[in-house]
Amino acid sequence: MAVEIKEVSGRSDLKKFVKFPCKLYEGNKYFVPPLFFDEMNTLRRDKNPAFEFCEAKYWLAFRDGKITGRIAGILNQKYVEQWKNRYLRFGWIDFIDDQQVANTLFDTVENWAQSKGMTAVHGPLGFTDMDNEGTLIEGFEELGTMATIYNYPYYPKHLERCGYKKDADWVEFAVKPPQKVPEIIERIAERIKEKNNLTVLKINKAKELLPYANEIFEVLNNTYKDLYGFVQLSEKQIAMYIKQYFGFIRPEYVPVVLDSEGKVAAFGITMPSLSKALQKAKGRLFPFGFLYILQAMRKNDRADLYLVAVRHDLQDKGVNAILIHEMNKTFLKEKIIEVETNPELENNLKVQAQWKLMEKRQHKRRRCYIKYLQ
Repeated sequence: MAVEIKEVSGRSDLKKFVKFPCKLYEGNKYFVPPLFFDEMNTLRRDKNPAFEFCEAKYWLAFRDGKITGRIAGILNQKYVEQWKNRYLRFGWIDFIDDQQVANTLFDTVENWAQSKGMTAVHGPLGFTDMDNEGTLIEGFEELGTMATIYNYPYYPKHLERCGYKKDADWVEFAVKPPQKVPEIIERIAERIKEKNNLTVLKINKAKELLPYANEIFEVLNNTYKDLYGFVQLSEKQIAMYIKQYFGFIRPEYVPVVLDSEGKVAAFGITMPSLSKALQKAKGRLFPFGFLYILQAMRKNDRADLYLVAVRHDLQDKGVNAILIHEMNKTFLKEKIIEVETNPELENNLKVQAQWKLMEKRQHKRRRCYIKYLQ
């Protein structure tokens, strides 16, 4: 049977697009479903501020009336201007184990890319680095996280047959926090604080972090600007993420280092793992999904690391030791036995060096692929 492609049009089609992975991965114990409302808001033009500088199209593949795959094409004008690459992004890619389906999906995106004057297609990438990215190529029998994509082992094979090659890899580690706070890290952290006149922000409630939220994203924008494919977040995007996440975090999991003027010098964002809670919720907050999430936030023996950044003027001065020290104290208090680092660029050795004094294993690898069209 031939594969038919339909461009997503309207709310009903978009819901089918968002829900397809849950059908594809039904019964898979490693797949962690995203929250439906979050995915819908990311993909809707009237909800996501990224559409101020992005164009996007979404397609569903059908065979015999049944959905067999999906793909998104994203033209991020900021990326094109900043990196001087006329590349179109693909994302939200899922399909059954069928080369014809994969060919049809990628042919559709590539045709659109050429019609827009683009010279290559790369991905999986989202609108920004805050969206999940990278095809899993190692670690198919490891539990996914809220911040990453899970896919079957056949995905890389089909992408390569479509002509896609490696452009960048991310690695991920499972880290076991020490059973007690390492004295050497504590000594280094105290010495670095004293030498650079730094302090650790002390707060008890999430709302107390709000006055520092914009500065945190400012440090993020400046620190990450040279990382692969990164596009700085706009003011409207920052406001959206603050509203979306900052009321939800547990402050003890978010160490913030301040300089002598009370400005944000460094930060780390971790959270109790929501992987198993999201699996139980099956992508829905109601009727019981929010209860699973609340329970995971309150009682958990696993955590996820999402973001770490040190201001440029303080890099290579040991400030990371302060963040690691604060995280270790929280992990000990909360009885955390394993931490997921989530994706780190394979050549970002500075970030990976943070785990050198901890027991760790590299358990996942994911890839951004590229295909040149001209």
